[in-house]
Amino acid sequence: MSMDREPLYIQIQNHFKELIHSRQLQEDDKIPTEKEILEQFNVSRITVANALNELAREGWIYRIPGRGTYVKGIPEKYIPKVASITAPLSTPNRSELPKIGLIIPFVGDYFAIRLVRGITVALEKGGFTPLLMFTFNSKEREKEMIQDLKDKVQGLIIFPVDAEVYNEEIISLKMMNYPFVLIDRYLPGVETNAVYADSALAAKLAVDHLWSLGHRDIAICSDSPSLTVSVDDRVNGYTNALKEKGALINPALFLTEFATKSSDIDPEHPLYRFIKNRMATAYIALNGNLGVQIWSIAKRLGLRIPEDLSIVTFDNPSPNIEEFGLFTYIDQFEGDIGKKAGELILEVVKANPQSVKNRKIVLEPALVVKQSTGPISLPE
Repeated sequence: MSMDREPLYIQIQNHFKELIHSRQLQEDDKIPTEKEILEQFNVSRITVANALNELAREGWIYRIPGRGTYVKGIPEKYIPKVASITAPLSTPNRSELPKIGLIIPFVGDYFAIRLVRGITVALEKGGFTPLLMFTFNSKEREKEMIQDLKDKVQGLIIFPVDAEVYNEEIISLKMMNYPFVLIDRYLPGVETNAVYADSALAAKLAVDHLWSLGHRDIAICSDSPSLTVSVDDRVNGYTNALKEKGALINPALFLTEFATKSSDIDPEHPLYRFIKNRMATAYIALNGNLGVQIWSIAKRLGLRIPEDLSIVTFDNPSPNIEEFGLFTYIDQFEGDIGKKAGELILEVVKANPQSVKNRKIVLEPALVVKQSTGPISLPE
């Protein structure tokens, strides 16, 4: 079944809302021209105009005559859906509660929203409250936040930034027996408290599903600026799953050395050229936003999902947007990751940190099959 369900002007609106929510488009970024949008979505000028007018009316974008259209931000009425994840559940005097510092890149997608919500529920159930800080994926900012918070809170939950080498401040916390828990990451060779999903198994589930549908040219894609441990585990899981099937490993199907922003996905971008040249029949996107971008490029090229191209994403890209809710995805149970991380940090801070053995809690992911994957289409 094709994913063409929403009216075209709604598709365009949802496309830009998703980019703004995920911070791929940020305040005052210029969005493509009407001509570029109509070419991308293969629609009429009036359809584009209707979509942009509605986005402007809702407060997502603004226009400067003669210069173009720019991102205004997430409208205020949508912000509570994100901000409320750290709101108190039952305790009115929240400022009096002991605090746990929560250091994460940013709340820019549904993965982070569900993760933080799980942490908040666990902490407030235990009589603590989270103090949420954003690194915006800056290693230096992460370092400063750890230094600043560690004397102000009872413990830390850290979602490390994307970097090949993790912050020395995290190692310092380990050396001083400071109570902390890592989420979605672990330090190879270093014993720390950590809660994360089994990334290698997750990649295997994706490969097994696509293989069962007849796909043999399966690309794995990551737009992470660095090969983090979670990305590395997923790539290894992908490779091992193919080896188990006796498949030859094709290096050309490893698409892990590029960055993406909405303005980057033009005909010269390597991902665009790869999809255009039909180098693979199926794609495993290592995050939901990347899966949406692959879908968008395929649509621009006139390819049907899943008839011409199948996509599996890590995490449900946008469960509240019907069109993007049709993706086959790997569920890492991020709400459970957050809840278990919150419970673990409380266990550590309420005990003597020196007497608590470090624990790694690894959750088993699951494949959720929807409409973005299907049998391989053979040439007529």
